[in-house]
Amino acid sequence: MSVTVRFAPSPTGRLHAGNIRTALLNWMFAQQRGGRLLLRLDDTDRERSTNEFAEGIREDLTWLGLAWDREVKQSDRFAVYDAAVERLKAGGRLYPAYETQDELELKRKRQLARGRPPVYDRAALKLTDADREKLESAGQTPHWRFKLETRDVVWNDLIRGEQHVDAASLSDPVLVRADGTYLYTLPSVVDDIDLGITHVVRGEDHVANTAPQIQLFEALGAEPPAFGHHNLLVGAEGQALSKRERALSIQGLREEGLEPLAVASYAATIGTSDTVAPHPSLQELVVRFSFGKMSRAPARFDVEELRALNARLLHALPFEAVAPALRDMDVGDGEKFWLAVRSNLAVLSDAGAWWRVVKGPLQPVITDAALCDQAAALLPPEPWDDSTWERWAADVKQATGIKGKALFQPLRLALTGREHGPELKLLLPLIGRARAVARLEGKTA
Repeated sequence: MSVTVRFAPSPTGRLHAGNIRTALLNWMFAQQRGGRLLLRLDDTDRERSTNEFAEGIREDLTWLGLAWDREVKQSDRFAVYDAAVERLKAGGRLYPAYETQDELELKRKRQLARGRPPVYDRAALKLTDADREKLESAGQTPHWRFKLETRDVVWNDLIRGEQHVDAASLSDPVLVRADGTYLYTLPSVVDDIDLGITHVVRGEDHVANTAPQIQLFEALGAEPPAFGHHNLLVGAEGQALSKRERALSIQGLREEGLEPLAVASYAATIGTSDTVAPHPSLQELVVRFSFGKMSRAPARFDVEELRALNARLLHALPFEAVAPALRDMDVGDGEKFWLAVRSNLAVLSDAGAWWRVVKGPLQPVITDAALCDQAAALLPPEPWDDSTWERWAADVKQATGIKGKALFQPLRLALTGREHGPELKLLLPLIGRARAVARLEGKTA
């Protein structure tokens, strides 16, 4: 079977952690099977959908390295949905209902008070033509409900296993509002049919929608796709995530300086049996991917854990992987500089700060002037390598009798202006003799 999946965000805001996890699962599934990923923009909400948000979605997916094979916009497809509505009406599966929201709410309260489930009672099906004409003459515009067949709906969920839903326990879903606009269900199912979607992978909050959607596929003469419902994200303490938290938006993570591969590695492994760890490529994530590894428990999204993962990723990256970005930051000295500083980076832009430490100008911090003067006098001639620091430190120790932290900390502060950082044996050759002498003498260099 040729696999075709879709990622279907609404362009009413930027992508967040939960969105991108769904996108990544779909992309990996398609990649693993040589299939296709479609980007479907669910932009039927004309008031809230914007081109700016649509472009932001494309930007976020591209930054993460997730390519799609085709893009469609639901706002271009209303004629297709209109045709499906007429077909359902003709088949007796779509019927007009006239209750207002207040009337429906009152019905729900009565049913709950009697200990009954708040399922729509299909009162609209009992209306005669005369009843409907009277209501419409009074200005009452109908909404349209899909008539469910009262039977057990079964599907083998890709993640949750065999699922059963008794459709008799569900209300007939509204597909078309009184103002003629469509709710999510009808456009989504019609698109899945028309675009040849073979597998629908989405959050488990959509499980309740699946039985009505399966019946809608069948009513339109189509074979339903396979469904998979993955666990949802919660915060580090188990709290519900808010889409308004900028730290959870892909735009926010990008602006913080996190690596796309770190974000992808984290999103792909949380809530699975795999250890959360940085991966060197998206392709490795594809190879390791399996729905069978996914937990049924909520997946915890911890921004601090992601930040730590980002640092681990940087600490292992070879120079070739970061060379273009370093050039963009005007960072030179190539591989030696990268190997010297990478283990001290939280985000890649930190490399620029260490480059300024190496090349200056830097105001040294002198805490022991006498020690620094003696150390400057004992600096060996160049060329230097990563053994120079140990030989020099040994000479200074022998000449001054100072050792341990009392020796190393004043030298580090004078040479770098910082209490902590990369190994001085790696930094010293990059700083160079002239700059080192000047800093030990307390001069800006």
